[in-house]
Amino acid sequence: MTHTSSSEPSATAPAATLANAERRYEVTRSDLPLSCPMPGMGLWNSHPRVYLPIETQGGEAKCPYCGALYVLKD
Repeated sequence: MTHTSSSEPSATAPAATLANAERRYEVTRSDLPLSCPMPGMGLWNSHPRVYLPIETQGGEAKCPYCGALYVLKD
């Protein structure tokens, strides 16, 4: 039996964006409801998903877990 490493993404599978890779994210209304990590980000090595009320916080929200700043741009 041959064991292959799974450290490289498969050519057929879409690559997930790393969660918590940035400190500032610009988001649009199409990203609402806003959560950190956002859909499409890998969750396996991140914190639990938390929803951020960016619309009621003046267009900016900070994740209480990782400190990432989300800015709503119109």
